[in-house]
Amino acid sequence: MAGRDLRALFSTNDRQVEAGEAFTNRQGQWQIVQAALGEHLARFTAPGFTVEDLEAPRNNILVMHGVGGIGKTTLSRTLEAALAGSEGRPARWGEPVWAARPTLLPIRIDLARSAGVDFERVVLTLRLALAAHLNRPLPAFDIALRRYWEHQHPGEPLEEYLRRGGLAAKFGKALPQQMQSALSDVAQALLLPGTVGSAIGALTGALTTAIRERRQTVRALAGCARLADLLDVEPDIDALSYYPHLLAWELAQLPAEQAVAPVILLDTFEDTGTRTDRDLERLLQRLVWLMPNAFFIVTGRGRLQWADPALEGQLDWTGPTAWPGLVGQAVPGPRTAGTPTGTGRQVLIGDFSLEDCSDYLARRLTRDGQPLIDTDLRTVIAERSHGLPLYLDLAVLRFLELRRAGRTPAAADFGTDFPALLTRTLADLTPDERHLLRAVSLLDAFDLPVATAAAGLSHLSAAARLVERPFVRHDPFALWPYHLHALIRSTLRTADDATDDRWTDTDWQRAAARALAALGAQWQTSSGPDRRLLVGCLRQGLALARDHQLGLGWLTDAAWAYTDDYVWEPLPLPARERGDGELATAADALAELLAALARRQHEHRSVTASRLTRVIESGRLPTELTDMALYYRAKAHRDLGQNDASRDGMRQVAGGGGRLAPAAARGLAHLARATGDFPAALSTAATLGWPGRGNRVLGDIHFAHGDMTQAATAFIAARTEAEQHGNIGEQAIAQAHLALAYAFTDPDQADDEIALAEQLLAGLDQRATALTVKVAALAREAGALADLDGARALRAEIGAAGITSAEAVLELAIALHHAVLGEHDKVRTVIDRLHALAERGDHAYYADIAHYMAGLPLPAPSPTTWLDGPDAVRTRWRQLVEGRQARISGHR
Repeated sequence: MAGRDLRALFSTNDRQVEAGEAFTNRQGQWQIVQAALGEHLARFTAPGFTVEDLEAPRNNILVMHGVGGIGKTTLSRTLEAALAGSEGRPARWGEPVWAARPTLLPIRIDLARSAGVDFERVVLTLRLALAAHLNRPLPAFDIALRRYWEHQHPGEPLEEYLRRGGLAAKFGKALPQQMQSALSDVAQALLLPGTVGSAIGALTGALTTAIRERRQTVRALAGCARLADLLDVEPDIDALSYYPHLLAWELAQLPAEQAVAPVILLDTFEDTGTRTDRDLERLLQRLVWLMPNAFFIVTGRGRLQWADPALEGQLDWTGPTAWPGLVGQAVPGPRTAGTPTGTGRQVLIGDFSLEDCSDYLARRLTRDGQPLIDTDLRTVIAERSHGLPLYLDLAVLRFLELRRAGRTPAAADFGTDFPALLTRTLADLTPDERHLLRAVSLLDAFDLPVATAAAGLSHLSAAARLVERPFVRHDPFALWPYHLHALIRSTLRTADDATDDRWTDTDWQRAAARALAALGAQWQTSSGPDRRLLVGCLRQGLALARDHQLGLGWLTDAAWAYTDDYVWEPLPLPARERGDGELATAADALAELLAALARRQHEHRSVTASRLTRVIESGRLPTELTDMALYYRAKAHRDLGQNDASRDGMRQVAGGGGRLAPAAARGLAHLARATGDFPAALSTAATLGWPGRGNRVLGDIHFAHGDMTQAATAFIAARTEAEQHGNIGEQAIAQAHLALAYAFTDPDQADDEIALAEQLLAGLDQRATALTVKVAALAREAGALADLDGARALRAEIGAAGITSAEAVLELAIALHHAVLGEHDKVRTVIDRLHALAERGDHAYYADIAHYMAGLPLPAPSPTTWLDGPDAVRTRWRQLVEGRQARISGHR
């Protein structure tokens, strides 16, 4: 009988309103397993059952689902232990109700992405578990599997794969010997000579023929009607997904005293794909369908949709006829006490998914069989619940209260948190745990030391107890493994707190200061550079300082550490709790500064310049951080071709003598080079050293002169320096420039250099550097490009970024292509574009270089001041073109 929500029922005079409720707990879930497994055992041991019936509906599956962090994996493991024997069964669960035969064999497989399990490993795990339990070959399956393995893993012994993957250690080494025994027996029956292992193709071919001819020597295998068909097809992953039918058939042939009923527990099923990517799910569904004598217990975040006819075509078997037990229940899942009833095989445990929230609300209150809460409002409530069942319960009561008052409930009525959530959350906590809970609500995520320090406690025990509570989520792979349920956290921070030990504003302020200090201490005391920890501490620390008007403290040093490596991970902060977006504090300004620097990899440089101007004009930052904003604004101005503005900013920073003075000096050298004043650029480069990245500046100067040998030497030295200083961002920049130099002079060497640049850029967010590598890839193919579609697309991408220097280099690469082909008219078109780019005085010498490459005379004297005169530069660039022409001719 379905449960009744008596609170809801007694909240309205409308007797036509139906208020349903369902419950479950761990004891109830065990009862569900017992009942479902008992039905399964009775079904497949009954006379007339056959695994060869591929059309009968399937009831060999049970699904337990719910949002993350509610103990599904723990339940799966406990069920595995309980099914293995009484030793692993909780005493309160009692003795099982099924017979001693067939023997249950629980096999648990974690499908989490982190476990690296694919379908091949699933199949091997099943066979290995059976090998350890039965200690006998299963010839039909083993022969097919050996054929598959030899075809898909040539030269890789199965034994080595099992050992390397840890499967041999878990299940023993019986499988390879059993497979060999099966192969030997069949080879002997077929009178085949030679070593079986080296003749698997011949063996399966002979076996297939013998089965089709119904030879007596293979009469045992001939009983498997579909074996010959499976041995005939290409042994690929698709074929492997049908081999479980052979496994089911072999299990059905076992004598009664050896009969076994596999119970396969598939955990973390949500990691098998998405609603638009069901490739692995399709293979697993075949496994379930083709092994009707095995029972499957699936745990995951969402319900299986196999009973939905709309999935036809995405999966092989769909609809309520195929999967009668997976049809949606009236109320989507029980969550607290009560003996389970009904035949449904989908059980919702813990929190709800978004879809189940909406479905729950639709089924919870009905009138004349229709949902009382309309679709739009159900969606709003579901989103605000964050899957918390208690919120849904309270929302239902609020809905009835508003309706009783004569109002039509609207979305705005559910825009605030329920104080009752806070009261119920705190009800059974100790004073220290309540104190800790409020403190960690200030943090996106935490560990035990950070939580303890934020609360101002001297011992970790209270935090250790707190993280065992169901509203604390655990992610062992996260930087900080714990975080509060989103709705609980929001409620703690925003709902009216009527508890006796509620915090004052001062208490919250002090806790925020402690939390900020704890994060800083964790970053400052970490062993060695850790970008992940740095970025995590910055994100949380900036939000705390911003929302609680705290001083910058360690955040200043962290900001410098963030910018030093040129990695530029995104720094998204949560929306402000209050305020209108103004830069009211130093933390506001620093957050905007770092966000602008990170976002500049994805925004036009004019946006970056505007955001940084706003930071500078706020006057909130100390001098050293204001210099940071000035310097990067000057870089943005230079990228935009606004050389005068850039030069003013660089001079101001360089003159201040701060941490960025060497970088600003480098900026001035770049500006001198951009205007063609190479003696000034060289003079400045000689003073820069590593702090000003002097070798990289030298490389750029030599590149402009067409002296690629010296350019490469300088870039290699720059890369080596960066490596020695552990600066991977600078390594990537130097390597990209090195790849560009080789792309113009040595395409073969450029292949390796571009590949290394792309490798160094992986995981970094350096837009300008990535564009340099793309230009290098284009220049490498100069003279051999089939068309310039790629160049046009790259020009558009550079234009969207607002980086004029990259556009000038791109045009230079295109000029090289046309010059190699002798297309002087097209070179002149490129020159026109270069002149247009240079109208602001930026990289005017690139037009000179284009003339030099094509052997064209300059129309007028150039203002460029070359280090060794224009004739030497002309000769070197022309030689690069001629060298490329000779190379192409030699390859024809």
